[in-house]
Amino acid sequence: MANGEMIDYKSELEETRRSLREVTLMMEQSQGELAKITQRNTAINTHLQQIQKQGSLEEIKMAYDSALDVQQRLFVMRGQLEKLQNDKSHFEKYMAVLESAAAAPVESSDLDAPAPAAKNQMASIEMIVNAQEAERQRLSRQMHDGPAQALSNFILQTEIAMRLLDVDVTQAKDELGNLKSAAMSTFQKVRNFIFELRPMMLDDLGLAPTLRKYTEAFKEQSGLEVNLTITGNERRLESYLEVMIFRAVQELLGNIARHSQATTVKVQIDLGSEMIRVSVGDNGKGFDPEIVKDSNNLGLKLIRERAEMLGGSFEIDSSTGSGARISFSVPVKS
Repeated sequence: MANGEMIDYKSELEETRRSLREVTLMMEQSQGELAKITQRNTAINTHLQQIQKQGSLEEIKMAYDSALDVQQRLFVMRGQLEKLQNDKSHFEKYMAVLESAAAAPVESSDLDAPAPAAKNQMASIEMIVNAQEAERQRLSRQMHDGPAQALSNFILQTEIAMRLLDVDVTQAKDELGNLKSAAMSTFQKVRNFIFELRPMMLDDLGLAPTLRKYTEAFKEQSGLEVNLTITGNERRLESYLEVMIFRAVQELLGNIARHSQATTVKVQIDLGSEMIRVSVGDNGKGFDPEIVKDSNNLGLKLIRERAEMLGGSFEIDSSTGSGARISFSVPVKS
């Protein structure tokens, strides 16, 4: 048995090394392409500065369009490079776990005993690393597609408006009005990102008020009808419990919005004296729990893993075409 586990680890380790080599090569290629686009961006900005002094308004607009196109490509390439760097970091961490797991049976005097423990430890660490990297990639992509791109546009819009002030004041005012609206929208997006990363309310006011605010915001953004019910004694919990429960509800609501085709969601939180119970249900298309169990849904696996590690439980109640209800419970320290 131990030898079989050892072979599996070595095979996985070799596959991970191969993936790491591929990602490293893609990073080198992307870095070369990024250098070329950066040079192109510098040249276009130089041209833009020159044409501002003596070019016509039409020539200036064309130059700005070219500059915007190159900056967009620059942002895309930087985002791609950041993703590759995250992938490389993940593979390196995974390799370290595999090497430790592969070595464990050999170093132990009892070859059979350490293998399952090493395998479980590897799976848990891999799951956490994968989830962290997936979250970083999601936020990186959102920042690139939203605020980062908008900030690039702000610079160009501001320069166009400044130039128009000497030519057409009315059009310049229109440009500034558009700029103000775009800035307000981007500011709201940034606030949403910050709230998703770590809502300050969670530290200041606790779980219940934060969930109320979050579900209201989620309802507004997603268009879903979200009904939140909180029963029991509303109070401050241990920090790790508040974070774990908030992240779990956040993950479950996100899954519903992305996959369920639901129109109504019910979130129920029971703040018992000895046990916290959480249930998130929807009226969507449902799914086969067995398929989800065997899938790569890191979010659900992490919720189950954390609930069970804390001495709680996790349950999926769903079938195709009949909606879904996911619930978990965690004990409270007395």
